[in-house]
Amino acid sequence: MAAQFGRRLRRGATSGAVVAAAVAALAASQGPGAVPPPTDSAGGDRPVGAGDATLPPDGSATGDSPYYTDLPPLNTPNKPGTSIDLPIVTGPAEAGIPATVLAAYKRAEQSIRSSDPACHLPWQLLAGIGKVESGQARGGRVDANGTTLSPILGPKLNGVGFANISDTDDGAFDNDTTHDRAVGPMQFIPSTWATWGQDANGDGRKDPNNIYDAAQAAGLYLCANNRDLAVKADLDRAILSYNRSTEYLRTVLSWFEYYQRGTHQIPDGSGVLPIDRSDTPSTGRSPQPTPTAPVTPSPSPAPAKPKPNPSQPGTPTPTPPPTTPPTAAAKVARIKDAGTGTLTATAGSAFAERPTVEALDATGKPVAGVSVRFEIVGSTDANFGGVAKSVQVTTGSTGRAVAPPVRAGEVTGTFTVRATVVGRTLIPVSYLATVTERQADTLVRGDAKELTATTGGQFADRVTVKATLDGAPASSVALTATMITSSAVPLPNTKGPYFKDADGRPLRTLVVKTDANGLLTLPDIYTDDQAETFLLRLTTPGGGTLTIELKVTAPAPDPTPTPTPTTSPAPTSSSTGSPEATRTP
Repeated sequence: MAAQFGRRLRRGATSGAVVAAAVAALAASQGPGAVPPPTDSAGGDRPVGAGDATLPPDGSATGDSPYYTDLPPLNTPNKPGTSIDLPIVTGPAEAGIPATVLAAYKRAEQSIRSSDPACHLPWQLLAGIGKVESGQARGGRVDANGTTLSPILGPKLNGVGFANISDTDDGAFDNDTTHDRAVGPMQFIPSTWATWGQDANGDGRKDPNNIYDAAQAAGLYLCANNRDLAVKADLDRAILSYNRSTEYLRTVLSWFEYYQRGTHQIPDGSGVLPIDRSDTPSTGRSPQPTPTAPVTPSPSPAPAKPKPNPSQPGTPTPTPPPTTPPTAAAKVARIKDAGTGTLTATAGSAFAERPTVEALDATGKPVAGVSVRFEIVGSTDANFGGVAKSVQVTTGSTGRAVAPPVRAGEVTGTFTVRATVVGRTLIPVSYLATVTERQADTLVRGDAKELTATTGGQFADRVTVKATLDGAPASSVALTATMITSSAVPLPNTKGPYFKDADGRPLRTLVVKTDANGLLTLPDIYTDDQAETFLLRLTTPGGGTLTIELKVTAPAPDPTPTPTPTTSPAPTSSSTGSPEATRTP
């Protein structure tokens, strides 16, 4: 897209002085110049929630492409106060949002609210725009990664009924090297995607046809210019920045409010597809439930005809009643693992393996179109795609269903990933998953200072350490610091230097964690009355080890000399032992 979401003026849109004034006021509130959002020094994704770019007043995200104008049904999906996250398909079909699409909206909300809480982005707003732009990715026709099964492309933006936008991406996203086209479930044009595109599902690609990437980018765009979407004026400006048509604003708001009243998750590929578009004559509202006709009493039944007797000539053969073809789920006799490897990951990372099952009929042939539910069971903060604990995936032509990537949280230990066929009670396929501690393979001191202290005191310098894994900073790694007896026999020492616990008592083994940059500083180290060289050993999961010398010496003697006491000489005695008499001459 261009540097902002677009202004797709709907053909036949309501006009008039009031509407024109409203549009003019809202359009005028946009910044006068275009400043692309910043990227990090490595050229990666734009920081989540960093909506500080000023949007040009005349740009267009969609190049005036058409949008769906279907309105929500008049009846609400749920009564006020009921859950808006119902896990089963109930209520009006229009209220259902395909599982992967819903997970993408919620993940974008969670991500942006953690980094830009002042924006107050609600996922229902993304759902409203997604409904109007693409019918929720064509009713949720996406694969396990969230990518549409086929590209969603708007018409050529050749100036005939829409904006005239020459090609900006050499056809990389829209397969058109002459003119640009809006792309994907959130309908970005390539030039806008070049600025706002995201890699939200962690597959290394910024793909406008991926609902996770597109929803994240749309959320960032709506939050731009320091908007607070809890404020009505900012909410309207955000929607109009996507498409500056008052009819578009009303349509999106109607779905936004409808989803706020309640919605539920439905299987991917089963969503209701919109009908009306802004570039075609309207057929009216979305289909409404057809009321049941009143029952008219039927006349008395005619006398029963005699049952045919096949043994009598001329008796007609009865016609069997029509049969309903079995559903895909009904054809499944069992599901089995389809070669999933061991599920192991370190805390905070994605599992390399993805649970994969195969649905088979009674003859062992694969069954396509089966909804398989993958759910995470156990005491864990692991999830699918960063949000969901349960997802539904439809089997392909090979009968296989692949779960979205499982991301480990910070809780270590084991949990279960369970696969079941939706609507059946077949034996599930269960996988044991293990989350291990974060690791570091190298520990180095932050400086080379000699660490010395005297008995009965403390070390003046504190120990700083950097932990890395494969040369990269190892964040949130647990490091164990232990005072040991010797390098050869590293038993815990019971004398010499020590840390202090919260109550001030000596502590010679301590567990601490590195920060986001893999750094940590140990607490103060104190000494007892033992003077010698002691050893402090630091270890981490993953093999990182570092041994540090702590030299403790006795205090230096006082340089002031101590005076020596003196004694008086003994008196002189005669040979008889009595004092000599003094004679007078």
